[in-house]
Amino acid sequence: TLRKPISQSSMADWASKNLNMHTQGIFRRRISISNMLSWNGGSIKKPMLITSNHAVKKEACEMFKLVQSYMGDRQTRMDRNHVALVAVTKCWSTQGLRDELYIQLIRQTTDNSCYRSLAWGWELMAISLAFFSPSPKFQSYLEGYIYRHLDSDENIAQRIKELVDLKTKKNSKSRKKRKQNTEDEGLPISTYAKYCYRKLQKVAVTGGKKGLRKPTVEEIAHARSAIVTPSLFGSSLQEIMLRQQDMYPGNKLPWVQTQLSQQVLALGGEQTEGIFRVPGDIDEVNALKLQVDQWRIPSGLSDPNIPASLLKLWYRELEEPVIPQQFYKECISNYENPDAAVAVVQHLPELNRLVLCYLIHFLQIFAQPSNVGRTKMDVNNLAMVMAPNCLRCQSDDPRVIFENTRKEMSFLRMLIVHLDTSGMQGLL
Repeated sequence: TLRKPISQSSMADWASKNLNMHTQGIFRRRISISNMLSWNGGSIKKPMLITSNHAVKKEACEMFKLVQSYMGDRQTRMDRNHVALVAVTKCWSTQGLRDELYIQLIRQTTDNSCYRSLAWGWELMAISLAFFSPSPKFQSYLEGYIYRHLDSDENIAQRIKELVDLKTKKNSKSRKKRKQNTEDEGLPISTYAKYCYRKLQKVAVTGGKKGLRKPTVEEIAHARSAIVTPSLFGSSLQEIMLRQQDMYPGNKLPWVQTQLSQQVLALGGEQTEGIFRVPGDIDEVNALKLQVDQWRIPSGLSDPNIPASLLKLWYRELEEPVIPQQFYKECISNYENPDAAVAVVQHLPELNRLVLCYLIHFLQIFAQPSNVGRTKMDVNNLAMVMAPNCLRCQSDDPRVIFENTRKEMSFLRMLIVHLDTSGMQGLL
């Protein structure tokens, strides 16, 4: 469900307070807000946003050139993946640059008369949202901008035509060039906007790329392709099953779930102290995630905490939790009743029921006394680390969240102890 974004007047008010107003001409006249937020073919001499950060002031103008290069509005010797890599790495490393990049992209995708340039600007925004979120202060502004483009394809086409006609009248020589520029290339803008909107909601909650290792060109290419080909992470169970139909038509469970689970066991996870509690090296987890999204499991893995961490991430990032939201109240109401807890599982949609039963069967292996002695992860600890990945409390009240966390853990504990999962043996 899409939230109602901030109003146009609120966005204008935000812009008037936060834009670093530029000047032009020998009399240094201030540029209007509408011109500050319209496509610019030239360069900028200072940041778009007011800032006291010297690093941001220094890098902002170079960032604008990178944005223009990626969008095809400035010539460069680098290919577009490497241009994106430089821009994303600057922002990933310097937090203060992130809002600056997003406001520059808003500017360059507003009143842009070249459809290809416009599409590439939205593409760079989508790539950026895979690595870092805007600041909380800027998020509502960016969200409002993206929201207004969710169903804007006809308006954009009309606006491009108006801009081209206007420029053609001013300079008839540009007629041929502008006609070429308006040819549709790439996806509809609404496709980019819908992807960006969903990505913004997630990155604002989960944060962007973590770890010490800088972004790689492979990650840039992957983020770019995810616009058209959804990732195995952050999608719905139904989308994931649909994607794997061609490769694994006989599988009843998500390939990513079974493969990562089997990797944990193959590497001796059930004999590893702190399994699921001790995180795997974040850079190694990121590298594995990239390969899993390409339907590959590398052979050189040695630490079971890496696939275990990625498996937890996969459950946590599902678009809808394994136990759908409509069953949440029923779960926390029956956290002390084994029969009622098991009954909830039987009423889940078939795919959700299979995925949950496979997870519980997997956790029951670790809950065996012979394994607990090695892992120090008894049924209570297993329930504690896995419950947040299966159930999602929708309340904003810290007291409700705290109370429900205890009930979520108890509910999952009931399933680990009492749910019969013998039918899961050998199921893929």
